[in-house]
Amino acid sequence: MPGPKDLDPFSSPRALLGAELRHAREKKGLSQEALGQKLFVSGTFVGQLEAGTRRLRPDVAPLVDEVLGTNGFFERNCEAANKSRYPEHFAEAAEAEAQATAIRQYAPLLIPGLLQTPAYAHAVNRAYDPTAPEETIDEWVAGRMERTRLLDHPTTPLLWMVLDEAALRRKTGGQEVMAEALRHVADLARRSRVIVQVLPFSAGAHKAMDGSLKLMDFQDAPPLVYFEGPGTGRLEDDPATVAQLRFTFELLTASSLSPEKSLALIETLAQDYTHEEHP
Repeated sequence: MPGPKDLDPFSSPRALLGAELRHAREKKGLSQEALGQKLFVSGTFVGQLEAGTRRLRPDVAPLVDEVLGTNGFFERNCEAANKSRYPEHFAEAAEAEAQATAIRQYAPLLIPGLLQTPAYAHAVNRAYDPTAPEETIDEWVAGRMERTRLLDHPTTPLLWMVLDEAALRRKTGGQEVMAEALRHVADLARRSRVIVQVLPFSAGAHKAMDGSLKLMDFQDAPPLVYFEGPGTGRLEDDPATVAQLRFTFELLTASSLSPEKSLALIETLAQDYTHEEHP
């Protein structure tokens, strides 16, 4: 019987590779857990590969071919499936984000990428790399704006953002850029496309003071959490870790202003920036 065809890299290669992995695994009569043991990964990770929420690493692909007898199929197609317009440390998270049914995020220092305007995204990326050519910055901004197409659907995914007050008061790109950025966030909230809560300075110390977090839920795969730092990022699927950080997010929402009061504060700050009255 002929083996599976090589993937078309222009037609959702990650999803196609996951479907082929599921087909080859079931043909071998292996459970996700059994295949994971042979690949030295968890059964959960295998499920995420099949769902297309995690990427098949080049060092694992040959072992998959050996275990499943797929004649080098996964090794050949792994590179195409892993191509991304995003930085290496964020690529897997961005692609998982695109398949999530719910995204809950705490942003301590800046407006999250999914809520950014082009001008705000340009200012952020220019700050990340002050010496980058303008064409490179434009390419990064285009990639970030591509991610915001998730918001084109009226209800999916669920977006729940907790923004630290610092993210609203840090003048990124100047007052005009900040006014536009905050009006955009307010508009999304008013259209019920995103739940936004502001964690005010008055809340004092809290459980996530050491960094940001992003929780992602999926229809056919276990949840993930994404940690990010300067030039680095990591996806985590350990159930205990995910559960602990889900509790952290719940504590943050409890300490934050209500969505109504948060919206009022965001719109007030937008007006302050507009009239150059922001202290």
